[in-house]
Amino acid sequence: MGSKNKLKRFKENETFANVIQPTREEVVGNFEHKGKWKDFFKNDNPIVLELGCGKGEYTVGLAKRYPNKNFIGIDIKGARFWRGAKTAIEENLPNVAFLRSQIELVDYLFGAQEVSEIWLTFPDPQIKYKRTKHRMTNEAFLERYAKILKPDGIMHLKTDSEFMHGYTLGLLHGLGYPVIYANHNVYTNEGAPEEVTSIQTFYENQYLEVGKAITYIQFRPTN
Repeated sequence: MGSKNKLKRFKENETFANVIQPTREEVVGNFEHKGKWKDFFKNDNPIVLELGCGKGEYTVGLAKRYPNKNFIGIDIKGARFWRGAKTAIEENLPNVAFLRSQIELVDYLFGAQEVSEIWLTFPDPQIKYKRTKHRMTNEAFLERYAKILKPDGIMHLKTDSEFMHGYTLGLLHGLGYPVIYANHNVYTNEGAPEEVTSIQTFYENQYLEVGKAITYIQFRPTN
């Protein structure tokens, strides 16, 4: 993407009512929406997050399917989620928001037990050992998610990485966290939830074109 195009998208994001772009200082200080997202959406509907949302395909796709839930896509790259934010406005989806922030600050962005579901869609598997701390399903991240999830809250991991799939399953079993459903190839094995196969991200389509298996885990990051 050209720098002019990026600048144009950044400028347009600033005009979107469904885009929130706090500074890091605002987030770690006392983020205005933490614990008060019902005021932003003006309802008490369940809140669902897509972390590392990219272009926001899942955020928008799920919002269309579940109008009685609120969806928030989070990514540090605003030029990417510009597409999802613009689509949500064009299609008049009031239950969609996009938040530009770092994922490791997620427990500063949401209050305790404020979130009902979290989607991780094709996160970087961070395969090298020294990158373990950046892996979005490592123990530290799972603890952050557990803080903001309701007691019966659910997490979804959809990835093309066999490593990420196996690493996460092993960690969940080791920690005693409930695995509700796991599938190492959602397009050839039956049983995956409908939204797992019917909503596809930009990168997922590229993976499917070259025959990569898409995996999925549904779990709870609590004992």
